[in-house]
Amino acid sequence: MKKILLAVFVLAAAGGAGWWYFASNAERVSFGSYRTALIGRNDIVRNVRATGTVTPRNSSSGIPVGAQVNGKLIKLFVDYNSVVTNGQVVALIDPRVYEDSYKIAMAQLKVNEANVLVRTAALKSAEAELLMAEKTFERKNTLVERKTAAVVELDAATEALDKAKAGVESARANLESAMASVDQSRASAEKAKADLEYCTIVSPVDGVVIDRKVEEGETVVSSMNAVPVLTIAEDLAKVWVEATVPEADIGNIKVGQRVTFTADAYRRKFTGQVKQIRKAATTTNNVVTFPVIIEAENPDEMLFPGMTATLTIETARVQDVVSVSAAALRFRPKSEDLARIAGEIPRGRKIWLKPLEENAPLEFVSISEGVSNETLTEIVAKDLAALEGREAVIGYETAKPGAGSDLTNPFMAKRLERNKNKGTAPEPKK
Repeated sequence: MKKILLAVFVLAAAGGAGWWYFASNAERVSFGSYRTALIGRNDIVRNVRATGTVTPRNSSSGIPVGAQVNGKLIKLFVDYNSVVTNGQVVALIDPRVYEDSYKIAMAQLKVNEANVLVRTAALKSAEAELLMAEKTFERKNTLVERKTAAVVELDAATEALDKAKAGVESARANLESAMASVDQSRASAEKAKADLEYCTIVSPVDGVVIDRKVEEGETVVSSMNAVPVLTIAEDLAKVWVEATVPEADIGNIKVGQRVTFTADAYRRKFTGQVKQIRKAATTTNNVVTFPVIIEAENPDEMLFPGMTATLTIETARVQDVVSVSAAALRFRPKSEDLARIAGEIPRGRKIWLKPLEENAPLEFVSISEGVSNETLTEIVAKDLAALEGREAVIGYETAKPGAGSDLTNPFMAKRLERNKNKGTAPEPKK
């Protein structure tokens, strides 16, 4: 008996569910009522949105100005926000040690230059001795051939000639060594001079000091790298905005495109243009992005390095073109509507038009897409004039049952009515 009751209950529940599915779908009106969008002329602007950071030009964090020599910083001529020009002295390191090193190097250079003169004179003397030895050898050789001099005299002349040749080679080598010493001393003097000049730190660009690393009286120690003293932002009349663009949008970005952006600190828009698209991809949480550099005017230097910018990059713009809602290109007719269309339906992009006559089948037009944004798409077709003013189908209408509808589920539990006699005494029994 229990099994029979359970089966009856299951069948009743299934019947109720089926009835409710049918009733809930009864609100869908048959193919014939459509939601439409008018085809007309509009201006279409396609944008890519991104966020970025304001940076100085040519350097994302400013240009570091460092000390290339060790020493005590005896004078600092600038501070935060100081405006500097290219070549301006900004700091001075105690130069006394480097002045002495330069003087020593110059003195050694003069000594070596004098040694070159000595070696040059010695070479000339050796060459003169060689010339005399050659003449003596020739005379002795002639006398020996005439048998008027002993062979031993010719041997002595030959030995003297060989010694004179060796003396010339030695003097020439000494001169070359002295000249090399001069070159070495000159290089040492130039290095000492450069170290002395490095004691005077100058700005490499026109700009503004945005950071200071040291104080007057502090000793800076430079090893392999220059010790940073100041950071200078190049002329803030123009700034860069380093934007992060996802790979899905990077293909639409081109150099020279117009950009508008806002900064949280101001209630106004700034304008710029794309200057550079860098190929240095970054992957964060499996999202690949590319840096895009925007150059923008900075009126009154309102934008500070480090500010966050919200950017809109204009990737395409067309004016007064025939266009339709982007939803029209996503519409797909039901099979019932397709069955009513005579002939073969070609493949490719198309839009579906609401029929001009009641109960007529849908019409379609093959198109190509032009510029598109989130809401509108430019239509490229053979007869655009005929499309203007027509209604493109973007979906099917739905109609929900009214308040007077009798679509109720008989298997749904009924709402309990409130006991109006609650709190009152019951009627006395008769």
